[in-house]
Amino acid sequence: MHSDLIGKIEKAKRYAQEPERVALDTLTAHFRGGSSDHVITLHEDHWACDCNFFKTWHTCSHVMAVQRMLAPMLSVQAKKPAGPDYVSEELLQAAG
Repeated sequence: MHSDLIGKIEKAKRYAQEPERVALDTLTAHFRGGSSDHVITLHEDHWACDCNFFKTWHTCSHVMAVQRMLAPMLSVQAKKPAGPDYVSEELLQAAG
């Protein structure tokens, strides 16, 4: 193996341990839910999900799960809970 490639592999390992180096601004994800699969998107700090719950509440368990998984890579706005005003960070923390 070339020493250049070994150096890049080592650097990649270090980077992977610092997810805050990555800033996501557009994302499409396929989520395997409990009863069916869903498509989640992030575009310009706004989330969307094709599940029925999201259509009413503008948030859902699929989006909230992905927000938790990707938190170090999301902007402050993309981390915020969506939906009615009473869906706050405190409510989510209390439930978690």
